Amino acid sequence: MNVRRLIPTAAVAGAVTLGLTALSACSSSDAADRKSGDKLSVVASFYPMQFLAEEIGGSHVSVTTLTKPGVEPHDLELSPQQIGGLSDADHILFLKGIQPAVDDAVAQAGVKNTVDAATLTTLESHGSEVDGHDHGAEEHEEHAGEEHAEEAGLDPHIWLDPVKYAEVAQGVGRSLEKADPDNAADYRKNTQTLVAELNKLDKTFEDGLKNTATKTFITTHSAFGYLAERYGLTQEGIAGLDPETEPSPARIDEIHAVAEKNKATTVFFETLASDKTAKTLAKDLGLKTGVLDPLEGITDKSAGADYIEVMQSNLAALQKALGAK
Repeated sequence: MNVRRLIPTAAVAGAVTLGLTALSACSSSDAADRKSGDKLSVVASFYPMQFLAEEIGGSHVSVTTLTKPGVEPHDLELSPQQIGGLSDADHILFLKGIQPAVDDAVAQAGVKNTVDAATLTTLESHGSEVDGHDHGAEEHEEHAGEEHAEEAGLDPHIWLDPVKYAEVAQGVGRSLEKADPDNAADYRKNTQTLVAELNKLDKTFEDGLKNTATKTFITTHSAFGYLAERYGLTQEGIAGLDPETEPSPARIDEIHAVAEKNKATTVFFETLASDKTAKTLAKDLGLKTGVLDPLEGITDKSAGADYIEVMQSNLAALQKALGAK
């Protein structure tokens, strides 16, 4: 189930055809002319995929991202040039379910070494509320109640759980080894280094969130379901998985009740989306606001230069909001 706002299929298909036709003449010759000493050309769909490609690929890859810094990735629209350029890539790394335009273009590109990160770990079904205590959010879409059918779906935000992200990293490492066997040993070493960093980050989160005054946090965008499950927290999302979804009056009433019952202190918003809803709700409830970054892109407003640093900032924000002891 694609929970994002869909871009008309006909428009995407037309752009794909135009882009591929325009560049088809040079695509095959460029691929044939790639020499053993050249860098592997990797196209990443958005920042979490770019980070993996750069960290694991190291000096052997040249990474291009389809989503520019500061662009909200869910609503990305690709130019014909971007779409056509996909067929020139040696390797494509994307995450199906986040960006409809990318999903369609990748399917048309026909690049042999194409990896969907969603296939490298297990996705779960999450709605606006995720309770990490009883794991009720693990119920899959086909078993969800009708009353939640519109807001529940397979959650693609796997990179916000360091454990799942490490699983994806291992799969990406294997795919790069296969695409570029001459440098397989370096890819393997870089993967091990990154997985060790992610395991360390996981332990830091586990220790840092073990003892808190409350386990409930409120977010505008329900991106942190995997993180909540991993560390025994409860995410209460004002909107669902799509950050542009407007919350219903009933959902706002639920958030009011939950905040009071569970002594929530903070309403979190993010850097790439509007903070209007968060600030309005926080004012109504007498709560604070804060930033919890879903790491869909790095900008000069990000609280860190890369994935690890921003996740550490997210941990500090959660510890403050939850009253970590």
